[in-house]
Amino acid sequence: MSAEALQWFKSTYSGDEGGQCLEVAVSPGTVHIRDSKEAPSQDRTLCISLVTWDVFTSSLK
Repeated sequence: MSAEALQWFKSTYSGDEGGQCLEVAVSPGTVHIRDSKEAPSQDRTLCISLVTWDVFTSSLK
């Protein structure tokens, strides 16, 4: 799935001024992560499984 076809989200803690943000998009079975400073056309994303994402986010709580 191309980066343009995904619906990207960033943390509500991120400001509108840009800067150092990660964006996340979810597709069936996969979580896509990208740096908000990168141009979307570069399609540089880290793709991980939903299980890996759940383990990661659970460890942050």
